[in-house]
Amino acid sequence: MLTEIRIDGLGVISTATAQFHEGLTVLTGETGAGKTMVVTSLHLLSGARADAGRVRLGASRAVVEGRFTIEDVHDGARGEVDEVLESSGAERDDDGSIIAVRTVGSDGRSRAHLGGRSVPAAVLADFTTPLLTVHGQNDQLRLQRPDQQLHALDQFASDAVAPLLQKYQKSRKTWLDARNQLLERTARSRELALEADHLTQSLHEIDAIAPEPGEDDRLVAEVRRLSDLDSLREAAATAHDALAGPNDSPGESSGALDMLGTARARIEAADDPALTALAPRLGEAISVVVDLTTELSSYLSDLPSDPGALDTMLTRQAELKTLTRKYAPNIDGVIKWADEARTRLASLDVSEEALANLAAEVETAAVKVRETARKLTAARTKAAGKLASAVSAELGGLAMGRARLEVEVRPMPAGVQDSAPLTIDGKELHAGSTGVDEAEFRLAAHSGAQPLPLSKSASGGELSRIMLALEVVLASSEHGTTMVFDEVDAGVGGRAAVEIGRRLARLARTHQVIVVTHLPQVAAFADTHLVVDKVDDGKGVKSGVHSLTQDERVVELARMLAGMGDTETGRAHAWELLTTAHAEKVGAAS
Repeated sequence: MLTEIRIDGLGVISTATAQFHEGLTVLTGETGAGKTMVVTSLHLLSGARADAGRVRLGASRAVVEGRFTIEDVHDGARGEVDEVLESSGAERDDDGSIIAVRTVGSDGRSRAHLGGRSVPAAVLADFTTPLLTVHGQNDQLRLQRPDQQLHALDQFASDAVAPLLQKYQKSRKTWLDARNQLLERTARSRELALEADHLTQSLHEIDAIAPEPGEDDRLVAEVRRLSDLDSLREAAATAHDALAGPNDSPGESSGALDMLGTARARIEAADDPALTALAPRLGEAISVVVDLTTELSSYLSDLPSDPGALDTMLTRQAELKTLTRKYAPNIDGVIKWADEARTRLASLDVSEEALANLAAEVETAAVKVRETARKLTAARTKAAGKLASAVSAELGGLAMGRARLEVEVRPMPAGVQDSAPLTIDGKELHAGSTGVDEAEFRLAAHSGAQPLPLSKSASGGELSRIMLALEVVLASSEHGTTMVFDEVDAGVGGRAAVEIGRRLARLARTHQVIVVTHLPQVAAFADTHLVVDKVDDGKGVKSGVHSLTQDERVVELARMLAGMGDTETGRAHAWELLTTAHAEKVGAAS
């Protein structure tokens, strides 16, 4: 639920803050006061494209800040919101609410923040989509589009359609992946065969040399070592002789080890305790020298004695370099390339047997898609009649008593070179992401009239009422979301306006409903009445938003009736409207 909105520097609004509550909230005000800017601000919070032209003249930026709570929304919406908050790192405020902010600079640059974190506008849209549905003055035009009509039908029959649609989309992906692979192999068989030959030859070359991970780096170190073999052997032998004594003079005690032994023996033979206390330290020194002597001996024995070892290593190094010149900068890269080449080669089998197996796989997948598509069509067809009846009944209460809505579900023929053609019951259809169906809403404006597509039969006022009727019908499955209508009552008046007010009040029992309206018959049904007023201080027009008391509502409704806010007649008429609307709401709730 939207609990508060703050607007700075947007259109004619300099600074405005509005509090929203449960039930039906209406926004009224004179033409040009900035009522639509409130809807524009909600569009911005919904991730809509930023328009620098909306920034107030003289302001450097426009800022819209909305505060939302999710305790009262249905579980599905709450789960979606929690997922967005977690993935974006957004944090809740102390009272558990979430603050969303959208900033639009006069240079056209836009910024979005959610729960104190900077996020892309698309993340803001992901957050508000489950919570907020905004119907602007042009949104009813989208109702004329087939994809929106199919979406409305699927939403109406979500319990039956949603599982089937999910199953269809999953099986369709499997089918298309296999089909595209078959088409690629068939169309590029010669090209793929040449690629397979190239990969095979390359893998033979690599396997023949059989490089090991890190082998090139190890060889560089070994070659450098063998190139200095004589000097290394001389240095190690000299160090060994200095410690252990020359091997060719075993009788001489010239090594450090012998000298240390002599020193320890002389000290241990002394009678002075201060001198004999040094003997353990000499013992430690002897142990260290013995260890060094052993390691030097091992080092000398490990040095290659084969004079051809260096040549062998240089030859191996040349073999590895032929691979690194062709496939990767180093041997680890060559091994990785070989692994990827084997994976690619496994997918390039263009033999007749492989193509036949893949074709069978495609047909098996197509059978599953075909079966699910039929069930999806059947579920939609069954729901179409129910939706049409429900909306037609609502239209009867919106001063369109003789109007009748028809909902037709029909197959989508596959086009020329269709990307996803699927044969069902002898017809080649387009298997789109939402199924093989398209929906069309048709309106018979009065009894005896031929039903025609909405684009050809519905006026602007009728479209507004059809959209409202749809929302009332669809609202039964969801609770707690916020619905915003910008002049949904455009083009209507009289009894139809009263009926629209009733429908909005009924919708507000399960939803938070915010309506921008010019009609007093609609405003009279509000639980909360906000007015957008403007002041011209000579430097420009400034608008603000404030909540009306009961007495102020009477004055505002009288103004809306005929500009008679200061007359007894106007106030009496306004009071009658409020009293009637209140009585109807109480009666409907009981």
